[in-house]
Amino acid sequence: MHLIVSLFVILSVWLWGDWRNWQKYHTVMLYFALGNLAYNFLTANYFLWRLDADAFSNRTFTEVLYTFSVFPGTALLFVGNYPKNLGKSKIISHYLFYIGWYAGIEFLYVHFNRIDYQYGWNYWWSVGFDIIMFPMLWLFYRKPLIAYPLSILFAIFFLWWFDIPVGVPVENRNHLDCLTYLFCE
Repeated sequence: MHLIVSLFVILSVWLWGDWRNWQKYHTVMLYFALGNLAYNFLTANYFLWRLDADAFSNRTFTEVLYTFSVFPGTALLFVGNYPKNLGKSKIISHYLFYIGWYAGIEFLYVHFNRIDYQYGWNYWWSVGFDIIMFPMLWLFYRKPLIAYPLSILFAIFFLWWFDIPVGVPVENRNHLDCLTYLFCE
């Protein structure tokens, strides 16, 4: 299923993306990939969600597919097709299309057990994250010096809200049955 999504995004970029001008979108593509890499690094052994591998894959390969094809491809499609006419209804429709696309695919992942949620994260948190993510992609494309600190604030909020033990060494994060992170073995 994950390979199919990746191939679909690549085909979509080829059919509907402004891939000939990919350099214009390169930084926002990297921003999206960097966000996923940061998530995987900061939540290692304490993931809020994990994509379950398909039959011919493993979790690492699945994350590589998303980090280096699905997410950059989505960024190119989203930013490259952003409505030139700044009419509010076109812009809202554009956001709703991509948020709906991500929410719909994740709904299928839930239905077919291709994603696991942990530590209080659930499908609705993912939808809320999508509602934040797509405006952040546009903001980063237009004003990266505003988007970077705002992204850090969002990351700090999620780390705090879901009590991600970033102060605990990765190898000890699966032993969090103690009273406080400072005293874990």
